[in-house]
Amino acid sequence: MSKGKMSKGMKAFMKGFLLAAVLLGTCGGAFAAPAGEPIKIGYIATLTGEGSTWGQHERDAALLAVKEINAKGGLLGRPVELVCYDIKGKPEEAVIAVRRMIDHDKVVGIGGCNYSGVQLAIAPVIDRAKVPNIASTATNPAVTVDPDTGKVRPYTFRINYTDTYQGTVIADYLIRKCGAKKIAIIGDVGDAYSEGLTEYEKKQADKLGVENKFWGYRGGDVDFRAQLTEAKAWGADAIGLTMLYKEMALVIKQAAEMGWKPYFMGGTGYSPNMFEIAGDAMEGTFWVYGLSGEEPSIAGLMAAFEKEYGSRATEPMNMAFGYDIIQMFAHAITAAGSDDPTAIRDAIENTKDLQVTHFKWTVDKETHNPLNKPGVILKGLKDRAVFLETWMPES
Repeated sequence: MSKGKMSKGMKAFMKGFLLAAVLLGTCGGAFAAPAGEPIKIGYIATLTGEGSTWGQHERDAALLAVKEINAKGGLLGRPVELVCYDIKGKPEEAVIAVRRMIDHDKVVGIGGCNYSGVQLAIAPVIDRAKVPNIASTATNPAVTVDPDTGKVRPYTFRINYTDTYQGTVIADYLIRKCGAKKIAIIGDVGDAYSEGLTEYEKKQADKLGVENKFWGYRGGDVDFRAQLTEAKAWGADAIGLTMLYKEMALVIKQAAEMGWKPYFMGGTGYSPNMFEIAGDAMEGTFWVYGLSGEEPSIAGLMAAFEKEYGSRATEPMNMAFGYDIIQMFAHAITAAGSDDPTAIRDAIENTKDLQVTHFKWTVDKETHNPLNKPGVILKGLKDRAVFLETWMPES
C-alpha cells in the first residue's frame, strides 16, 4: 500500500469498524442517565441443550446492545431491560415463555428465535397479543406469511433471508459451481426448517434439469449410514444437507468413514462446532450463510463482544443478529416516540435503510422479510470455514 493511499479492503474495514463504533457508542460524549420505569424487551433463546451455542450468542449480544443503549441515555429517557427466557429449542417452552413475557413482564417487543418450528408455534400468540416479534435465523417462509391465507403475519418480522433463498442457492451452487449431476438431499422429516429448505432445493434442481432424490430421517437419529449407502449406490455426486449442525456433521463424518467424498452443502444450520464432530472431513464442504465473521462490517462488534465477555464470538451471525434485533427495536421505539407495542410494530414495518451492524435494513411490507439481505458462501477447511464468495442463484 503506497503512502497516503488506503486500499479498498482497508477502506471497507475502517468503514465497518467506525460504523460499529457509532452503534456501540464508543465515540465518546456525555448522556443523561435514564430514569423511570424500564422499557422491557423480551428475547427467547435456546440457552441449554442442542443449539445452545446459537441462543447464547444471541442473548449475550442482545445484552451488550441493551447495556450500550442505556449508557447512551436509554430510550425515551428511560432505561431498557432485557427479559430473556431459555426455551430449550422446544415450541411448547417458547409458547410458555412468550405468554409470560407478555402477561407478566409486560414486554413491548420480543426478539428471537432461530428455529422455524418455534416461530410457527408462537405466531398465533404474538398476533393475538399484538406484540411485535423479530425472528433471527428462522427461515421458513411461513414464519412471516401465513400459508393458509397468503397474508403477512402482522406482528412477526425477521432479520434473515428465507428457505426460498438458501434452498435455491444450495442446489444452484452445487450444480452451476460444483458441476453436480445427481443431488441427494438428506433432511429431517417433520421439521419445518428442513422441509422448507428441501422444497426449494428440489425446485431449483428440477428447474436446472438435474436429478435429485430425498432421503429422510427422524429427529434424534445419529446413524445415517443407510441413507448414505443408498445415495452412493444411486450415483449421487453431491449432497444437500437440510438439517442442523450436529446431524450435518455426523453425515459428513460417516460418509468419510465410508471412504466417500461427494460435494456437501448446507444452510444456516451450520456451526463451527461441526469441526469438533467431523474433523478433517469438513474440508471442502460449502455453506450458504447469513453472515461471515470475516466481514469488515462486524469487526467493531466482534471486538466489543470479546472485550465484554472475555472470549471471541464463535457464532458471528447469531451474535450480529441478536445485537441488530435490539438495534431495530431501539430505532422503532424512538421513531414511534412511544412504548406502545402497536406503535412499535408500525415503526418496524415502515423501516427503510436502517443501518445496523452488517447491512441496511429495509422491511418488505408484503412479507416482513428484509429486502436485499446479503448471503455469503463459506468453504470448509480442516479446522474452520472461511468466506469464499457471494452467490446469486439463476433466476
